[in-house]
Amino acid sequence: MRLLLDSHAVIWAVDDPSRLSAQAVVELQTPANELVMSAATIWEIAIKLGMRKLSLSMPYEDWMSMVISQLRLSVLPITVEYAGAQAALPFHHRDPFDRLLVAQSIVEQVTLVSNDPVFDQYGVTRLW
Repeated sequence: MRLLLDSHAVIWAVDDPSRLSAQAVVELQTPANELVMSAATIWEIAIKLGMRKLSLSMPYEDWMSMVISQLRLSVLPITVEYAGAQAALPFHHRDPFDRLLVAQSIVEQVTLVSNDPVFDQYGVTRLW
Protein backbone atom coordinates (compact mmCIF):
# COMPACT_ATOMS: atom_id res chain seq x y z
CA MET A 1 0.00 0.00 0.00
CA ARG A 2 1.24 3.53 -0.78
CA LEU A 3 0.79 6.01 2.05
CA LEU A 4 1.04 9.80 1.73
CA LEU A 5 1.88 11.31 5.11
CA ASP A 6 0.41 14.61 6.31
CA SER A 7 2.90 16.91 8.05
CA HIS A 8 1.78 16.03 11.58
CA ALA A 9 2.02 12.31 10.77
CA VAL A 10 5.62 12.79 9.63
CA ILE A 11 6.52 14.83 12.71
CA TRP A 12 4.80 12.53 15.18
CA ALA A 13 6.20 9.38 13.57
CA VAL A 14 9.68 10.55 14.52
CA ASP A 15 9.38 13.02 17.40
CA ASP A 16 6.26 11.81 19.27
CA PRO A 17 5.01 8.38 18.08
CA SER A 18 2.58 8.14 21.01
CA ARG A 19 0.39 10.69 19.19
CA LEU A 20 -0.13 8.36 16.22
CA SER A 21 -3.10 6.03 16.10
CA ALA A 22 -2.41 2.33 16.61
CA GLN A 23 -3.36 1.65 12.97
CA ALA A 24 -1.02 4.40 11.71
CA VAL A 25 1.88 2.94 13.73
CA VAL A 26 1.30 -0.53 12.28
CA GLU A 27 1.02 0.70 8.69
CA LEU A 28 4.04 3.03 8.94
CA GLN A 29 6.13 0.15 10.28
CA THR A 30 4.98 -2.37 7.66
CA PRO A 31 7.96 -2.85 5.31
CA ALA A 32 5.73 -3.70 2.35
CA ASN A 33 4.10 -0.26 2.48
CA GLU A 34 5.61 2.56 0.45
CA LEU A 35 5.70 5.83 2.40
CA VAL A 36 5.64 9.10 0.50
CA MET A 37 5.84 12.72 1.56
CA SER A 38 4.88 15.72 -0.52
CA ALA A 39 7.44 18.40 -1.33
CA ALA A 40 4.71 20.70 -0.01
CA THR A 41 5.08 19.06 3.42
CA ILE A 42 8.81 19.76 3.41
CA TRP A 43 8.03 23.39 2.64
CA GLU A 44 5.16 23.60 5.17
CA ILE A 45 7.35 22.33 8.00
CA ALA A 46 10.09 24.83 7.10
CA ILE A 47 7.57 27.69 7.01
CA LYS A 48 6.12 26.77 10.40
CA LEU A 49 9.62 26.56 11.87
CA GLY A 50 10.45 29.99 10.50
CA MET A 51 7.25 31.41 11.99
CA ARG A 52 8.07 29.77 15.34
CA LYS A 53 4.82 27.76 15.22
CA LEU A 54 6.74 24.49 15.36
CA SER A 55 9.87 23.03 16.88
CA LEU A 56 11.69 19.82 16.00
CA SER A 57 14.02 17.51 17.91
CA MET A 58 17.06 18.72 15.92
CA PRO A 59 17.97 21.39 13.33
CA TYR A 60 15.64 21.37 10.32
CA GLU A 61 17.93 20.05 7.57
CA ASP A 62 19.39 17.34 9.82
CA TRP A 63 15.91 16.41 11.01
CA MET A 64 14.48 16.25 7.49
CA SER A 65 17.37 14.09 6.22
CA MET A 66 16.95 11.77 9.19
CA VAL A 67 13.18 11.52 8.69
CA ILE A 68 13.46 10.71 4.98
CA SER A 69 16.01 8.02 5.75
CA GLN A 70 14.41 6.57 8.89
CA LEU A 71 10.91 6.36 7.43
CA ARG A 72 12.16 5.31 3.97
CA LEU A 73 10.21 8.19 2.43
CA SER A 74 10.12 9.05 -1.21
CA VAL A 75 9.23 12.65 -2.03
CA LEU A 76 6.42 13.61 -4.41
CA PRO A 77 7.30 16.79 -6.29
CA ILE A 78 4.84 19.60 -6.93
CA THR A 79 3.84 19.23 -10.57
CA VAL A 80 1.52 21.00 -12.99
CA GLU A 81 -0.79 17.97 -12.85
CA TYR A 82 -1.08 18.10 -9.05
CA ALA A 83 -1.52 21.88 -9.05
CA GLY A 84 -4.24 21.59 -11.67
CA ALA A 85 -6.05 18.90 -9.69
CA GLN A 86 -5.80 21.10 -6.59
CA ALA A 87 -7.30 24.07 -8.46
CA ALA A 88 -10.31 21.95 -9.44
CA LEU A 89 -11.12 20.86 -5.87
CA PRO A 90 -14.15 22.23 -4.03
CA PHE A 91 -13.31 24.58 -1.16
CA HIS A 92 -14.08 22.33 1.80
CA HIS A 93 -10.77 23.51 3.18
CA ARG A 94 -8.62 26.51 2.26
CA ASP A 95 -5.22 25.35 3.54
CA PRO A 96 -3.09 25.23 0.37
CA PHE A 97 -0.78 22.50 1.72
CA ASP A 98 -3.69 20.23 2.64
CA ARG A 99 -5.40 20.89 -0.70
CA LEU A 100 -2.24 19.82 -2.53
CA LEU A 101 -2.11 16.63 -0.43
CA VAL A 102 -5.69 15.89 -1.46
CA ALA A 103 -4.82 16.44 -5.11
CA GLN A 104 -1.74 14.22 -4.86
CA SER A 105 -3.77 11.55 -3.07
CA ILE A 106 -6.39 11.59 -5.83
CA VAL A 107 -3.97 11.66 -8.77
CA GLU A 108 -1.62 9.04 -7.31
CA GLN A 109 -4.46 6.97 -5.80
CA VAL A 110 -2.64 6.76 -2.47
CA THR A 111 -3.98 6.61 1.07
CA LEU A 112 -3.55 9.79 3.08
CA VAL A 113 -2.24 9.33 6.63
CA SER A 114 -3.79 12.10 8.73
CA ASN A 115 -5.86 12.62 11.83
CA ASP A 116 -7.69 15.52 10.14
CA PRO A 117 -11.26 14.51 9.18
CA VAL A 118 -11.56 17.45 6.74
CA PHE A 119 -9.91 15.22 4.14
CA ASP A 120 -12.91 12.89 4.25
CA GLN A 121 -15.00 15.60 2.53
CA TYR A 122 -12.90 15.10 -0.60
CA GLY A 123 -13.55 11.36 -0.85
CA VAL A 124 -9.91 10.35 -0.48
CA THR A 125 -8.95 7.25 1.44
CA ARG A 126 -7.65 8.38 4.83
CA LEU A 127 -5.91 6.20 7.38
CA TRP A 128 -5.82 7.05 11.05
